[in-house]
Amino acid sequence: MKLEVYCDFEPELIKGRKEAKKITRLYNLTTDDDDEEQRNLLLDQLFQSRGKNTIIEPNFRVEFGFNINVGNNFFANYDAIILDCAKVTIGNDVLFGPRVKIYTANHVTEPKARAKGDVYALPVTIGNKVWLGANVIVNPGITIGENSIIGSGSVVTKDIPPNVIAVGTPCKVIKNI
Repeated sequence: MKLEVYCDFEPELIKGRKEAKKITRLYNLTTDDDDEEQRNLLLDQLFQSRGKNTIIEPNFRVEFGFNINVGNNFFANYDAIILDCAKVTIGNDVLFGPRVKIYTANHVTEPKARAKGDVYALPVTIGNKVWLGANVIVNPGITIGENSIIGSGSVVTKDIPPNVIAVGTPCKVIKNI
């Protein structure tokens, strides 16, 4: 697969990041029940799409937000980070433990190009009924199959099939469900 490289310092991207920071700052200032409507309005501004019953605990950060599609019944515990330089698709009934990180972008390896801001991004897809434990990191280009569980502290560097438990750094399947 040929990677599409772009400059991370383009004015349009800087503007998109600033807008996402404004929205997530407002979101992170809200409180539970009395601000549910406000939270939903902010998430609707931020995400490309989202289903019903989206619960994201503060502090929450994204790079842009507009590349994120979330299904129904999504819960992200505290300190989730989604760097959505490419599309991020999260299915229905998905759970994130605290400090889950989804990364779609990576810097190029050639030093001069990296210094001038060249990066590439690959989409991340998380299937229905997936549970990512605390401190899980999902790298660019990964698909996690439905019903799978990723154990706490894992770094997902390769696709994970459906219906498995996977753990470790790098993350490996240890059991079928």
